[in-house]
Amino acid sequence: MRIKSGFEIAYECPAPVPMLLMLSVHPSRRDDLETPDWIRTDPQLDVRQYLDVYGNICSRILAPAGRTVLSSEFVIRDDGLIDEYAPEALQHQLEDLPDDVLVYLLGSRYCEVESLSQAAWSLFGAAPDGWAKVQAVCDYVHRHISFDYAKARPDRTAEDAWIEAVGVCRDYAHLAIAFCRCLNIPARYCTGYMGDIGVPVTGVMDFSAWFEVYLGGGWRTFDARNNMPRMARVLIARGRDAVDVPIATTFGAAHLADFRVTSVEAEPDAAGQTPATDR
Repeated sequence: MRIKSGFEIAYECPAPVPMLLMLSVHPSRRDDLETPDWIRTDPQLDVRQYLDVYGNICSRILAPAGRTVLSSEFVIRDDGLIDEYAPEALQHQLEDLPDDVLVYLLGSRYCEVESLSQAAWSLFGAAPDGWAKVQAVCDYVHRHISFDYAKARPDRTAEDAWIEAVGVCRDYAHLAIAFCRCLNIPARYCTGYMGDIGVPVTGVMDFSAWFEVYLGGGWRTFDARNNMPRMARVLIARGRDAVDVPIATTFGAAHLADFRVTSVEAEPDAAGQTPATDR
């Protein structure tokens, strides 16, 4: 299948403001791009890019005083498959985990492993190890948190989400990640596009958050917010939690004036085939 994704984000700045952006498609999906996902700016600005320590593409700009509009629109190929279901994926013993995976067992800014550990073992300690335990976490988080976009706030942590029982997709992901880490299952935060493709349209499109766990020798996708296999995820970035992958970090006053995100299924290509047929 082909997916058309993009965004338009506008800021009003009283003075020039350096910005760090994480809005480019992840390197693991670059070969799937049919059209470039260049970040366009109005007014035209110098956009410099680099790879961060987690392998994400970061962009740097200096937004001038006044209105700055950031936008992108691109088409990307996708296999059209829903998230993998791998109940046979086993949980690793800690001593067998790869070195680069260990960081995803530790507490982080939004995922308080230490303070949630007792609750995690009380809730999920009896669940079978591996896939079933992660699914038990997702089932609980999905039921426990009520989705409410109006109550979103940037400083809500996993423990806050557990206590308040309300949040948005990033809060579901943070709480599930924290519980998994407490249970010695490496878990990392993901952000990207996931439009309402293959499911009923549920509301205004936004960037989405989900998470991955390390089971059976690889990273597996889970989504406590939707708690069902989904298709058409377009990854932007991965990290320990949302602090590593914000769509924008502004180093000064910047008022968010407009925000639009789209991700929809595109028409077949000129040959009448979807890229999945060609691959």
